[in-house]
Amino acid sequence: MEFKKIFANEIVLHLENLLSINEVEKLIENPKYEQQGDMAFPCFSLAKLLKKAPNLIAIDLASKINHPFIENVVADGPYVNGFLNKEIVSKRILDTILSEGNHYGNHSIGMGKNVVIDFSSPNIAKPFSMGHLRSTVIGNSLSNIIEKCGFNIIKVNHLGDWGTQFGKLIVAYKLWGEEQQVRNNPIKELLHLYVKFHEEAENKPNLEDEARYWFKKLEDGDEEAKILWKWFRDESLKEFSKIYGLLDVEFDSYQGEAFYNDKMDKTIKHLYHQQLIKESEGADVIELKEFDLPPCLIRKSDGATLYATRDLTAAMFRQKEYQFEKALYVVGQEQSLHFKQVFLVLEKMGYSWSQGLEHVPFGFILKEGKKMSTRKGKVVLLEHVIKEAIELAEENIKLKNPDLENKSEVAKMVGVGAIIFHDLKNERQNNVEFSLEDMLRFEGTTGPYVQYTHARATSILRKGNDTNDFFNVLGLSDNHSWSVLKILMEFPNVIERSFNLNEPSQISKYLLDVSQEFNTYYSRVKILAEDNEKQGRLALVKSITIVLKEGLRLLGIKAPEKM
Repeated sequence: MEFKKIFANEIVLHLENLLSINEVEKLIENPKYEQQGDMAFPCFSLAKLLKKAPNLIAIDLASKINHPFIENVVADGPYVNGFLNKEIVSKRILDTILSEGNHYGNHSIGMGKNVVIDFSSPNIAKPFSMGHLRSTVIGNSLSNIIEKCGFNIIKVNHLGDWGTQFGKLIVAYKLWGEEQQVRNNPIKELLHLYVKFHEEAENKPNLEDEARYWFKKLEDGDEEAKILWKWFRDESLKEFSKIYGLLDVEFDSYQGEAFYNDKMDKTIKHLYHQQLIKESEGADVIELKEFDLPPCLIRKSDGATLYATRDLTAAMFRQKEYQFEKALYVVGQEQSLHFKQVFLVLEKMGYSWSQGLEHVPFGFILKEGKKMSTRKGKVVLLEHVIKEAIELAEENIKLKNPDLENKSEVAKMVGVGAIIFHDLKNERQNNVEFSLEDMLRFEGTTGPYVQYTHARATSILRKGNDTNDFFNVLGLSDNHSWSVLKILMEFPNVIERSFNLNEPSQISKYLLDVSQEFNTYYSRVKILAEDNEKQGRLALVKSITIVLKEGLRLLGIKAPEKM
């Protein structure tokens, strides 16, 4: 269904190889107004080459183009405007979507190569807050999009299960913790202890030294420290798995920071062997002056390793394990410098595969304009937000459709969908203001609006006795149908664009456009009117359900058939 390519090819045929098909295709635009056609080619770039005014070039080209898919070609000032043959093209679009089903929009860009995607990665012994939502839902959606583009995806949850915070927690637990309270409500109690440690440390700076001492003991394999660490980790994972279950997010690996403890010495030896390490005030660093960046700290003067050491080791382990083509790190934008340093160190080590490493940054979730902080206890628990969203969805469903079966199941789809969509409709680099009210709104530019459109379309198919028998459907030539068909035709391009930009919001915004276009169509056209185009209109509605359901799936959202 590359109609743009067909139009480009027709133009190139009459340009005597002045421009390639790709060059022409990139120049083709969507006209501002429908009456100007379906595609427009600007002739400005040809003026210099042909030494002729753009409007005269347009007149000449328009008179020569002739293709069965193109009904009419006109010169509009410096533009060549092409009108597609609605009947032939609409049949082609419908046949393609209906035959391909949920495979519509698939690409073979990846050719089965591996992509590792590192996302979510919450810190152990801290609650799964709204702050963790962005990495989780952006990473999960990108996994689906990358897979749709023909790659094999490996989803890694690089848990924050190591570091000085465990020294702090051990000190706090030994000073103020009670075993039974932690067992009864692990995450809440551990958060309370963590916050208390920071409050007390403001007046007692020696607590920070004590925390470093206990973390060093943990690194050196002290039995008591290891038992406490494992307990904190196990309890946290149980809590996290509840959240992932609610969000329908799965991982292929939970190898966190601790997994690399026994592998980092080898990395450091390798760096020494390559003479990349320099000593700076007792610490081991790698200079990155040639890139105008500060040095990458590999090992502190007390012998403790750092995030960089761990991420270097993890990247080398993953390449060996998965032979990835690309590895994405879906981590907040505040870590940009860290990843630049890590990727450049791997490049200096001579690893050509380091070119496939990419940091996918995103903005903060803000509360009243400020970043949420676990350290100060200013945190909104994701589990509470999800549960509240599901409850609100169920109340709405009871009001709008009291006879609906499986209310609680649909409420979960809608509540969770509302939260995910609220995040993914924003461009990932933008900050997102946390507002429960906006997140759970069921009208306007929301997930529930898209889900409701899907449910409405499936309801029409039920009323129209949809037997999925759309064999030899006639094309639709009316303007209302054409507006919907043109937007459905864009789905494969939107997927490719969201893949190239690592940007799920491309799909979210597209689904809102599809929903608005279909709801306009529904209000203006008698879809179930008994005439010779009824089957074609039902085929169009079926195509809408395919695109909406698949688009929502790519975002990590379910599409209810009834709401």
